[in-house]
Amino acid sequence: MNFDRKAVFALAKGWLAAILVIAGCAVASAPVRAASFQPLEIVTRNGVQVFSVEVATTEEEKQTGLMYRKELADGKGMLFDFNPEQEVSMWMKNTYVSLDMIFIRADGRILRIAENTEPMSTKIISSRGPARAVLEVVAGTAQKYGIRAGDRVGHPLFGSK
Repeated sequence: MNFDRKAVFALAKGWLAAILVIAGCAVASAPVRAASFQPLEIVTRNGVQVFSVEVATTEEEKQTGLMYRKELADGKGMLFDFNPEQEVSMWMKNTYVSLDMIFIRADGRILRIAENTEPMSTKIISSRGPARAVLEVVAGTAQKYGIRAGDRVGHPLFGSK
């Protein structure tokens, strides 16, 4: 049996390219996870609520956020660091879970809460003022724990905890 080595090499090269494309698509659609979970506290009139949050600091982490995730447990969330304090705009593109977005000023006070955001929407959700960070938690969290504008957030981003 004779093989044309050039033809076999070309075929193998084509298969390798196809495998790399498929693998690249799988990686591109996988959610980007922030490096670690950290505790975050919100002091409300009802007491202190403690969350375990992923901190999104890199551009890739901030752009991806909670996209592509099918669930978010109560007490978990993602904290986006937008240092320095600035007007912040978010959206729900490719986000399957309805969220409460909590916009936080540099002093750790909650500026605004956008509750029960619409999954998969490209509607812009604005901080409506300068914010240092945004905390995303599962929809209904703000109401469940009585979290309001003016409440204090404890986390190292705000010089506390």
